[in-house]
Amino acid sequence: MTRDEYNIFCASLPATTHVVQWGGADVWKVGGKVFAIAGWSKSRQPAYSFKVSEQNYHFLKDEPGYRPAPYLASRGFKWIQKYDNFSMNDEPLRYYLTQSHYLVSLGLTKKKQKELGLNQD
Repeated sequence: MTRDEYNIFCASLPATTHVVQWGGADVWKVGGKVFAIAGWSKSRQPAYSFKVSEQNYHFLKDEPGYRPAPYLASRGFKWIQKYDNFSMNDEPLRYYLTQSHYLVSLGLTKKKQKELGLNQD
């Protein structure tokens, strides 16, 4: 997934906003809370960080091309970074970005969720 494709995908999720911060990273938020960050890996390839469930954190942290997200994971947050983009299949990344959006939106107040039209079962 390219940075442009990442930005297009994140923009397609409900109630999102985009800012560029932290040295040129594309940061996506829902309800003012970060759910995805795109920056650069040491190899100058795009690297994508996102929030995951406890189970997915333990599954992904040792998978090839994934690692605990720098800075975030070291502070105890369950964030993973996908840094190896050699796979032609972007579906797993889309899934994890969607799940991150959902997990972060659950942390918003019920009032804010309702204002944004989120998590309305």
